[in-house]
Amino acid sequence: MNWRVVVRPEAGDDVKEAAAWYDTQRAGLGSEFTEEVLRVFDALALNPLLNCRRHPRKDIRWRCPERFPYRVIYEAIVEERLVVVAAVLHAARHDRHWLRRV
Repeated sequence: MNWRVVVRPEAGDDVKEAAAWYDTQRAGLGSEFTEEVLRVFDALALNPLLNCRRHPRKDIRWRCPERFPYRVIYEAIVEERLVVVAAVLHAARHDRHWLRRV
């Protein structure tokens, strides 16, 4: 049974912003980035509990796309079988950027 994946508007904006930047580096690279992030979303729908917890009180986790140095940061709500994607941020960004969103 699959989990339901909900992407917060801020996370969607993160993906659009990063894809636009990648397109400035090479035509079509932004689309490749978006496809890679969508693959992560599909994987989360299958089993979001595969990744380690990253927050002491909430069930916050992240998963990285294979080709790009980004983190898909999400909360798994087990009782509802729900995954809420809070952010898609570059891996080098400090944790305070995603902590504000959860």
